[in-house]
Amino acid sequence: MTERGPFSHWQRAAQPHEAAEVGFTNPPKLPPVFQFSQNSLQDYRDCARRFQLRYVLGQQWPAVEAEPLRDHEYFLDLGEQFHLLAQRYFLGIPPERLTPHDPLLGEWWQNFLQYPVLDLPTTLRKPEFQLSTPLANQRLLARFDLLAIEPGQRAVIVDWKTSRYRPDRRTLASRLQTRVYPFVLAEAGTYLFGCPISPEQIRLVYWFASDPTRPEIFEYDASLHKENRDYLAQLINEIMGQEEEIWPLTGDTTHCEYCIYRSLCDRGAKAGLLDSAPVEITSAESDFRFELDEVEEIAF
Repeated sequence: MTERGPFSHWQRAAQPHEAAEVGFTNPPKLPPVFQFSQNSLQDYRDCARRFQLRYVLGQQWPAVEAEPLRDHEYFLDLGEQFHLLAQRYFLGIPPERLTPHDPLLGEWWQNFLQYPVLDLPTTLRKPEFQLSTPLANQRLLARFDLLAIEPGQRAVIVDWKTSRYRPDRRTLASRLQTRVYPFVLAEAGTYLFGCPISPEQIRLVYWFASDPTRPEIFEYDASLHKENRDYLAQLINEIMGQEEEIWPLTGDTTHCEYCIYRSLCDRGAKAGLLDSAPVEITSAESDFRFELDEVEEIAF
């Protein structure tokens, strides 16, 4: 995948082999401005070394996440196509003009039309919408598949999941996405919609293309918002405070099975099987390499 974003020139200039051959008096750090997201924070929590390789050193590594590769790429491509269909639908394109040819994608699309997310606000609906907010002297970004708002009353975040299997609620609750999305909306929504969005007005809905009748719903409140603020700020501060030349590898080697850097870290050469892959591997989730001018301006 081609690297994009405001620091792509910095990433291309970085020579990761130098880190292995030359001792650093001052280890490489993130650029002065960096776009934190649920994906980058999840990478760090799964493995600090993965975060360092991906975001600090910009390390390219010719490995696949899951096998069989062709099936893996097929599911990722279908997921991207599904998100595009949903975006066009909410931009007002009639559904009869959105007819996919792939049988599985067609099944997902019929599920979308037949079993929509119920009780969505209608006043304001924004597909593929991005927001940012300051946190711990850094910038935290979120990109919502769909944001539906009734100003002054309620706001619903919808995330389309095209993973092969439906994860359980506990797994979803543990993901950084479930913390980051409602937090960013509560923090940044006021600047965009002219009135505060209280945590109690926010709901996060995961909708599954392969299991459309059982969306997973997470309500939000002020207590969760404070907990998330403290947790996310602590995580960002920990990242910014890293001083080691080689950041720690995860102690949970199950994360290595679907990591492209596993052979670099001597954690195995063969990718994990697609049938056992976690939700983020088989679902088309954005990698959050945003261009800064694509993100709504939120003043520091």
